Amino acid sequence: MPRALLIVLDSVGVGGAEDADAYGDAGADTVGHIAVACAEGRGDQTGLRQGPLHLPHMAALGLGLACEASTGRLPPNLEPRGTLKGSWGYGVETSKGKDTPSGHWEIAGVPVAFDWGYFPNTVPTFPEELTAALIARGNLPGILGNKHASGTAIIDECGAEHMRTGKPIVYTSVDSVLQIAAHEESFGLDRLYELCRIGRELCDAYRIGRVIARPFVGSEEAGFKRTGNRKDFATPPPSDTILDTLAKAGRSVVTVGKIGDIFAHRSTGREIKPNGNDACLSAAIAAMGSLPDGGFVFANLVDFDSEFGHRRDIPGYAAALEAFDRRIPEIEAALEPGDLAIITADHGNDPSWRGSDHTREHVPILSFGSGVKPGAIGRRESFADIGASVLAHLGLRHPGKGTSWL
Repeated sequence: MPRALLIVLDSVGVGGAEDADAYGDAGADTVGHIAVACAEGRGDQTGLRQGPLHLPHMAALGLGLACEASTGRLPPNLEPRGTLKGSWGYGVETSKGKDTPSGHWEIAGVPVAFDWGYFPNTVPTFPEELTAALIARGNLPGILGNKHASGTAIIDECGAEHMRTGKPIVYTSVDSVLQIAAHEESFGLDRLYELCRIGRELCDAYRIGRVIARPFVGSEEAGFKRTGNRKDFATPPPSDTILDTLAKAGRSVVTVGKIGDIFAHRSTGREIKPNGNDACLSAAIAAMGSLPDGGFVFANLVDFDSEFGHRRDIPGYAAALEAFDRRIPEIEAALEPGDLAIITADHGNDPSWRGSDHTREHVPILSFGSGVKPGAIGRRESFADIGASVLAHLGLRHPGKGTSWL
C-alpha cells in the first residue's frame, strides 16, 4: 500500500495572487524576488552565502517552471538543468486571509469561507473587556504592548519592563492573532502556556484564529532572544480535514513541527515538534523510515517565515532555501517504491516587500516519487487539490474540497 509525505515550506510563495491587491500585496513574489536579489548581489552576506540562488534539486522538480507559470517570469538560475524529476504546478488560495491556519486548512481540504476577526491598528489595539478579562483570569498586574508590533522589536522594547513588573507582553499583527511574549525563567513557560489557553478561550468571541505563546530568554544587558518553545493555540477547523479522514480509516499519521498546533491537535496522530527547519526535516525523514503502509507524514518548516520572511532577511531566506535544497536527496532516499512526496507552501512572505507581514501569493506544488510522471499539473484552483491528491494516492475517498491531479 502506498504512503505519502507532505512538506509545507512555510511562506515560500511563487508570485502574487489575482486578489493580492485587496491585501496590499500586488507584485509580491517571494521566490522570484529572492532569486533576482541574489543574482544582483543583494543576497550576499559574508559568512552566510554568496552569489546566485542555487536550488538545483528544486529546479529539477519544477520550482522555476512553477514560478514562471504563476507570474509569467522564470526567476534567474531556476531553470531545470537536465531531466525533469517531478510534476509541478502552482496553487491558488480560495480562503479568506493570508495566514497559517487558512493556508494549511485549505491544503487539508477545508478552505476558510468565513471572515477571520482582526484587531485594529490602534493603540490600544485590544478591546478593553478582553484586556480586563485576561488580566483578571490570569492574575496579572497588567499587560505591556497592546498594539501591532514585530515580535522581535517588541521584546527588545518591553523585555526589561516585563521582567521588572511581571506584566506579559501582549501584541498582534495584521493576521488574525493574539500573541503573548514572556520570559521563560522569570515568568515561567508553563504559566505562559496557561495564560495563552485563557486567551484562546477569550478570543473565540472575536473569531481570532490563533493565540501564540512567544517565550524568550536573556536580559536587558545581554539582550533578549526568542526560544524554540513557541506554541500556537488555534481554533479547530470547522469541518473534517484529510487528517480526520485518515484517522477514521485507521491510517498511521505523523505530524511534524507546528502542524499539531495548527489543527488544534485533532486527528494529528503522533506529533513531533523539534526546533528549526533542519530538525523538523530530519524528524519527517526519520518518520518515513518507520511509517507503515498507507501512512502519512505531514510536516511544516517554519523558519522560512518566522526567521527570515517576517524579518525581511533576503540573505537568510536564500540560505535557508539552499539548505533545504541540499537535503532533497535525503527525502528521495526515504521514499519507497509507490510513495508520493509533495513540497508546497501555505502563503507568501516576500522578504523584499514593505512591512513585515505575510504576502498573498500562489504556492508551488512539486510532487515526486517513483510512480510520478514528470510534467506539468498546471494551475490548481484551490490549495485543496493537494489534500485531495494525497487521499487519492492513499486510496481513500475525499470528503472535502479539491480535485486530485492523480
